[in-house]
Amino acid sequence: MKEFEEEIIDATPDKEDKKRKKSFGKGVLTGVLCTLLIFCLILGGTAIYLTRSLGGLGLEGFNLGKLKYITGLINYYYYEDVDAEALGEGVYKGVLEGLGDPYSVYYTESEYEDLMIDTTGNYAGIGAVLSKNVDTGEVTVVNVYEGAPAEKAGLQSGDVIVTADGYRGDGEELDSFVRHIRGEEGTKVIIEYEREGKTDVVEVTRAQVSVPSVTYEMLPGDIGYVALSEFSGNTKEQFDEAMADLQSQGMKAVVFDLRFNGGGLVDSVVEILDEILPEGITVYMEDKKGERTDYTSDGEHYLDMPIAVLTSENTASAAEIFAGAIRDFEYGTLIGTKTYGKGIVQTTVPLSDGSAIKITIASYYTPSGECIHKKGIQPDVELEYEFLGGDDEEYSTSLDNQIQKACEILRQEIK
Repeated sequence: MKEFEEEIIDATPDKEDKKRKKSFGKGVLTGVLCTLLIFCLILGGTAIYLTRSLGGLGLEGFNLGKLKYITGLINYYYYEDVDAEALGEGVYKGVLEGLGDPYSVYYTESEYEDLMIDTTGNYAGIGAVLSKNVDTGEVTVVNVYEGAPAEKAGLQSGDVIVTADGYRGDGEELDSFVRHIRGEEGTKVIIEYEREGKTDVVEVTRAQVSVPSVTYEMLPGDIGYVALSEFSGNTKEQFDEAMADLQSQGMKAVVFDLRFNGGGLVDSVVEILDEILPEGITVYMEDKKGERTDYTSDGEHYLDMPIAVLTSENTASAAEIFAGAIRDFEYGTLIGTKTYGKGIVQTTVPLSDGSAIKITIASYYTPSGECIHKKGIQPDVELEYEFLGGDDEEYSTSLDNQIQKACEILRQEIK
């Protein structure tokens, strides 16, 4: 299988909304773009080059006099000092935003670092998931990864992180505060935390952390359950470990849960499909020139057992590649609700200053030739989620009606 750098990024509405909130509005960005272009002309004397460049983008009609006038208005009227760096970042974001494609995005250096953690699934830190209360500013531990430095140091879910190396958790945005906690492997960070009204301090040694993207368990009837939250760089390894363990326990059928999987890397999902499906094309892509790239399963390894796949409106992008391939190979039963419908592909290009752009480069098609963009995939068994327990009961797979429906179908197929 040919290796590519394309990636399919999370495309659920909530995640996209959060990302877009960081961008300036289109109108403001257009003005800012004008301002910076004028600066380039003044500082570099590159009017001819710039005009040619704009022409290449289809912007031959740019009125440079108007741009200069807008620059003067900003300098004269704007009520605060302008942050030149933030202004520049806004310009770059605006250029990508001008495409009208919500999946083509500019990332600042810090945003790109966060993106790489999401896509690779690895970073150096303490291995804790944090959240910030928008009202109080408190930073709370939501989850501690098993075996991670945070767990070894005694931190627990529910702890309030007061400071990290002296920096207060309620004194800055969460993404900035997290940078004080992450760092080079082997270095230490002093965490002050509060638990049940008492404050304590602990020294945590940073280490490489692998973000879990696969969870699994054996359900009654020798049915394996594998939930994939995303397709990152380490998902294939975690998937292989989960499947090996379940097969050693005598697994006779398997449920793959993609209901909360918003996407990830193309290479990751096709590598996993190669372990599940017999020989054939699992997905293919076409760019604007009509050039096609096929991704295939070689048939050397495949699952010879009943399969069910759970989907929802949050199943998007790379997760839809998975669901579409299972459907088109007629290799399992899709259960749940219609998927999100993201059938386009992005590539991420790092820039020399540490920033990056993500840009849409192609459409993808399921093995049968269907592009599911803005359409989604309809499950074989349509079933809305319902919690089967009482108000005082905690979630478990035994109280999840969609999982139980999958088990019912798989038990019949096992027989």
